[in-house]
Amino acid sequence: MKTYIKFISLIYLKSLFFVFFIMTSLVFILNLLSEMEFFKNENVTVSFTLFLSLLNSPSLIFEMFPFIMLITIQLFFIKIFENKELDIFKYSGLKNSSIIYIISVLSIITGILTVSLFYNVSSNMKNIYLELKSKYTSDGKYLAVITKNGLWIKDNIDNQIIMTNSASVEQNYLINSFITIFNEDFSVIKNIKSEKIDISTKNWKIKNPRIYQLNNYVDKSEIQLKTNFDLNRIQTLYSNLSSLNLFELYELRKNYKKLKYSLTDIDLHILKLISFPIYLLLMALFSALIMLNIKKIKSTTFKIFIGLFFSVIIYYLNNFSFVLGGTERIPVTFSIITPLLFLATISCLMLYRVNDK
Repeated sequence: MKTYIKFISLIYLKSLFFVFFIMTSLVFILNLLSEMEFFKNENVTVSFTLFLSLLNSPSLIFEMFPFIMLITIQLFFIKIFENKELDIFKYSGLKNSSIIYIISVLSIITGILTVSLFYNVSSNMKNIYLELKSKYTSDGKYLAVITKNGLWIKDNIDNQIIMTNSASVEQNYLINSFITIFNEDFSVIKNIKSEKIDISTKNWKIKNPRIYQLNNYVDKSEIQLKTNFDLNRIQTLYSNLSSLNLFELYELRKNYKKLKYSLTDIDLHILKLISFPIYLLLMALFSALIMLNIKKIKSTTFKIFIGLFFSVIIYYLNNFSFVLGGTERIPVTFSIITPLLFLATISCLMLYRVNDK
C-alpha cells in the first residue's frame, strides 16, 4: 500500500473514531436521561437504567451514521487544511480527485461493515432492550407477533386471557381464526372458530362463529368480543424492525407474505439497509466537496455549521421521502432512490474542476 493511502486512511479512521465516540457519548447521556424519566416512579436500580441505555444506544447511533460520516469527512479536511497537507499532496502530484477516491472507498467499506456487523449487533441489543422494558409498560401483557403459523395475539382483558391465531389479514379482517379464552388460572372457558373477524375497532365483530364450550358447540350469525386490539394497534405492536437482524428481517418478510400482510414497511427497511453503504458514500463525497469548495474560509466553527445545516436538510428530505414510501404515496424503491439521486446530483455538480480547488 502506498504511503499516502496509509496516511489518508489513518487520518480518516482517527476522525471517524473521534466523531463516533463523541456522538455515542451524547446519545448515551440523552438516552440515560430519557430512561431515568421513564422509570422515575418505578423501583429500579441505577445500574438497570444504565444497562438499558447501553442496550438502546447502538440502534440510535446507527440511524445517525450518515451524519457521523459527514462530520468525519469535515474533520478530516479541517486537519489537513490546518497542517497544509493538501498543498503538500498537490506538490507531490496527488490530485484532489485522488483524495476523494480514497475517501469514497473508505466510506463504502465503512458502510458495508456498519450494516453487516454493527447493525446486527445493535438490532440484537435493541431486541433485549425491548424485552426488558416491556415488563414496565402498559403493553407488557399484550403481544402480537407473526410466525410461520400466522398471526398470534395474546390479550388480557376483564380478568380473561384471550389467545388468537389467524391464518391471514385481509384489509381489516382476520381470516380463518381460532380464539381460546382462558380465566386467570389458564383454565379454558371457551373456544371460538371463525372464518372472518372484523377488527376495525377494539370490539371485534366475529362473523358466523362456532363456539365450543363444555364439550358442546353452538353456531351463531355474529358475536362481539371486547379486546385491547384493533387493526392499527396490531400493525404497530407485533414488530419493531430495528430489533431484527438481516436474517430475521428476511424471515419476517416470508411470514408477512404468507399472512397476505402489507410488505411496505419491511421492504422499506430492507432497502434502506441495502442502500446504506451507498448513502454513506454519497454523504462522504458530498462533505468532501463542500470542504474543498469552502477551504478558503478560515473559521472552523463556520465550516462545521455548514455541515450541520446540510445534515438537517438531508435528514428531513430523507424522512419526507420515507414517509411517502411508507404510506404508499410513491413506490418504496423510489422513496429510497430519491434522496440518493439528490445527493448524487448535487455532488456531480460540485465535482466540476475539483482539482483546481
